[in-house]
Amino acid sequence: MNIEQFKANLQEKGISLSEKQLDQFEAYFTTLVEWNEKMNLTAITEKSDVYLKHFYDSITASFYFDFSKPFHLCDVGAGAGFPSIPLKIVFPHIEVTIVDSLNKRISFLNHLAKVLNLENIHFVHDRAETFGVNPAYRENFDVVTARAVARMSVLSEFCLPLAKVGGHFLAMKALHAKEELDTAQKAITTLGGKVENVHTFTLPMEDSERTILIIKKEKHTPKKYPRKPGTPSKLPIE
Repeated sequence: MNIEQFKANLQEKGISLSEKQLDQFEAYFTTLVEWNEKMNLTAITEKSDVYLKHFYDSITASFYFDFSKPFHLCDVGAGAGFPSIPLKIVFPHIEVTIVDSLNKRISFLNHLAKVLNLENIHFVHDRAETFGVNPAYRENFDVVTARAVARMSVLSEFCLPLAKVGGHFLAMKALHAKEELDTAQKAITTLGGKVENVHTFTLPMEDSERTILIIKKEKHTPKKYPRKPGTPSKLPIE
């Protein structure tokens, strides 16, 4: 996907990018590739692939969920900033908090935010399990996102404790999302969530399957969740 195709495909979805926003995506790509030579941020470095599989793919969340109003989004395990930083570029009015367990990735994100001149964006070096019990963050976010972090039964325990009651958790998945959802139903319910929508679609150009699971937080997460670091992955709620 070249820049013109990126722009045109988003235009078809009702998203018009300004020159400033296009410049920010270019600077994002350049910074990502530069830093990727020093640390492992992404296996995808071809420009056309970065635009399709990272930038465009991240923005697909907004095709199925309303990003037009200001809200506070938490991105769990964002790695090199996906999906939250492409979403922040397109929707600058949203406030973003990114939590990641690797400090070197947080260093990259801090640098990136300066390069892109992003405001109202915060980076926290922590594991999702300890972040989720911190009263400063627990049940404090309108929207929680995660992309390619863990399977749904585990991911729900990382993310749902962070969403406010009435808020949403958007899980961005590739293959096997339906199967993951089947085994995660107990975890979602236990943690206070309810599946609101499941959207499956294909990325343009290469027709690879993607699924966005929209889960509404209907009641408070019981105090015992999330459990200690490592426990959700070893003993998922299933």
